[in-house]
Amino acid sequence: MTQRPKLLSAAERETVRAALHRDIAKRNAGYRAKALKMFPHVCGSCAREFEGKRLKELTVHHRDHDHNNNPPDGSNWEMLCIYCHDHEHEKLINAKHRRFSESDSKSSKPGLATPFENLGDLS
Repeated sequence: MTQRPKLLSAAERETVRAALHRDIAKRNAGYRAKALKMFPHVCGSCAREFEGKRLKELTVHHRDHDHNNNPPDGSNWEMLCIYCHDHEHEKLINAKHRRFSESDSKSSKPGLATPFENLGDLS
């Protein structure tokens, strides 16, 4: 029998959460700062321009969805606003979902169920 994992206290959860946010900010600061210097401050999808306080709404999207793939020339990056960035990731999730549901539908028969299909085999 497996043991249940120990639940963290509120203080421990906050410590873990703070460390996670620190790590994400540190990772983002490196390639985001480079991307902001390399690329115009324009969303690559909707073409909105960003400056000043609104610059924080411009994000770096990894074209191959691998956050560790950060070539120095920025070839894996694309500047997207937060809305287009979310939409880009939704498209990926929906594509995966579609592939999964298509593989399910191929294994089952299309159309209505026939509950009396094998009735003749019972006698």
